[in-house]
Amino acid sequence: MPKTLPLVDMSAPVCCAPVAAGPVGDEAALEVALRLKALADPARVKLMSLLLTDAPDATTGDLAAVIGLSESTISHHLGQLRTAGLIESERQGMNVQHRARRDALSALCLVLDPNCCT
Repeated sequence: MPKTLPLVDMSAPVCCAPVAAGPVGDEAALEVALRLKALADPARVKLMSLLLTDAPDATTGDLAAVIGLSESTISHHLGQLRTAGLIESERQGMNVQHRARRDALSALCLVLDPNCCT
C-alpha cells in the first residue's frame, strides 16, 4: 500500500527558497513534491500543454475530444491539477471553463531553478 502524504493547502503557488539555494526543509519539500506529483502523468502534462497553448479557456468536453479520453477521466485529471493549484476552474452556465495558473507554474519553475526564467 502506498504511503499517504499529509494534506497541504496548495491553493497558492508554491513559495519557498529555490531547491538550489541549500537543503530544503520538510514542509517545502512536501509542497514541491505534491505539485510535481500532480504533473507526473502523461495525460496531465498534455492537459497543461493544451491549457497553456491551444485552449486557454477550455471545457472538459473540449479537452476530452482533443486528448481522446472520456470526460470523466479528464475531470479526474483536472481535479488533480486543481488540487495542486496548477489550474483554476469557473462555472459558466452549464459548462465549467478551465485555465492554467501561470503564476503557480512560474513559481514552481523558480523553486526548481531560480535561473530558469532569466
